[in-house]
Amino acid sequence: MGLETGRRGSESRFVAYVETLSVTLGHADRAGPFQSYCTGLLLPGQRKSVEPMAARMEPGRVQAAHQSLHHLVAKADWSDAAMLAAVRKQVMPAIERHGAIRAWIVDDTGFPKKGSHSVGVARQYCGQLGKQDNCQVAVSLSVANDHASLPIAYRLYLPQAWTDDPARCATAGVPDDVTFETKPQIALAQIRAARDAGVPRGIVLADAAYGVDTGFRDGITELSLPYAVGIHSTTTLWPPDTMPLPPKRWSGRGRPPSLIRRDLAHKPVSAKKLAMELPNRAWRRITWREGTNAALTSRFAAVRVRPAHRDYNRANPRPEEWCLIEWPKSEPEPTKYWLATLPADTKLAALVDTAKLRWRIERDYQELKQELGLGHYEGRGWRGFHHHATLCIAAYGFLVSERSAIPPSAARKTPILKVPRLPRSYRPRGTPDPA
Repeated sequence: MGLETGRRGSESRFVAYVETLSVTLGHADRAGPFQSYCTGLLLPGQRKSVEPMAARMEPGRVQAAHQSLHHLVAKADWSDAAMLAAVRKQVMPAIERHGAIRAWIVDDTGFPKKGSHSVGVARQYCGQLGKQDNCQVAVSLSVANDHASLPIAYRLYLPQAWTDDPARCATAGVPDDVTFETKPQIALAQIRAARDAGVPRGIVLADAAYGVDTGFRDGITELSLPYAVGIHSTTTLWPPDTMPLPPKRWSGRGRPPSLIRRDLAHKPVSAKKLAMELPNRAWRRITWREGTNAALTSRFAAVRVRPAHRDYNRANPRPEEWCLIEWPKSEPEPTKYWLATLPADTKLAALVDTAKLRWRIERDYQELKQELGLGHYEGRGWRGFHHHATLCIAAYGFLVSERSAIPPSAARKTPILKVPRLPRSYRPRGTPDPA
């Protein structure tokens, strides 16, 4: 009785949740397919593409349900941004019941793909595979605190081979105003949009693929937001208490020199060199959170530095910021580096805790992919790719809301939605009939 009552409570909250979000769809006749699509994403099943979900939702009329869901995701002209804003409005209060938003987390995720016709597909690095391969890549921005996180923006990265081919883009339905942008440029636009929308501010977190981009870091600072972002061991820095040389003395002829300088005897060093030369007393053992099997602990050091990338084109040195370095005792050299614009009096443990909060996005993607079928969309077009991801995030938002209502010590045993039974005659498309 308790399980059944709990499930009915979840189902009634789910209905209210999707009814609120459906206002953004533009047409009342899209509300039913929207609820069915989100339900299909939440229900158990190995495949969350349109046809298997239609079979699970309406096993007696699979073809009609398939057409309805396909139209919603691939054809219907509704706004992904408006839907994600509505999800954010519904879910953020549940997240903030457990504490203020601490971070805006930037990341990207890849989806292995065969062929060359799916929008944005190209040979590029795929995190899911850990290597270069044929895939699509999308950039996202999530808000997070210590309890939960939620993606609030999501956009496909289009390689230049696509943006330089208008006919190919037109075939895939790419909007005319979409031009080539790097992943850091896409992420910066998402951050700017979030700031303009009044999203509660947090420290921007990103891995080294974004953190090494000086324009990305400068753009965050220009938006009056702090960051803690990964960098490479080769990133050049001015060590503590050093800075570039002042402009050359004016000779009295021509325009007075205005650019700061370096020379062979006075130049920045790599982050790795800086780390390797720190004294033993600079390193401290820090535990930042409990892992699955044990507390997560490592050695860290932090020093005040000035980023040096192409600063010889500047009139003034860059401001000081933190360089945080991780060097596990078992490793021969440091393994991770960050730059952070947190205040100069920030304690080392707080720096580590902040930089390591980026792990939450990995949990988001794990659930979005493994549980909600983020990568299961089989269409080839721009609209369908983004609509499917938006609907996955909407369904995930409901899960986040439900979990936020459960005390941390309680385990959820109640199924969120009732699973319909498939008829014995149903066979997924491509499955051979039994002998």
